[in-house]
Amino acid sequence: MSQPAHYVYVLQCADDTLYTGYTTEPERRVREHNAGDGAKYTRGRTPVELVHLERFESRSAAQTREYEIKQLTRAQKESLIDGSAVDADHR
Repeated sequence: MSQPAHYVYVLQCADDTLYTGYTTEPERRVREHNAGDGAKYTRGRTPVELVHLERFESRSAAQTREYEIKQLTRAQKESLIDGSAVDADHR
């Protein structure tokens, strides 16, 4: 049995803020956020839209990347989302 993939995602919330998270099932996780069952941060900010997704082979690598993205400024996150940020190690 193969190991599940691990993902880091960025959501754009209805109030135009960005939320970064980790999951093994991106589609399910976005549904949970939109149903109000996701993170506390997104509950009052629905609907949310998936705007960035990165895939990893290990949970450790994904969670390290999640932390890296959370440390970025809003402008840096927007560059990542629109594809102008070059980060070949994580694609």
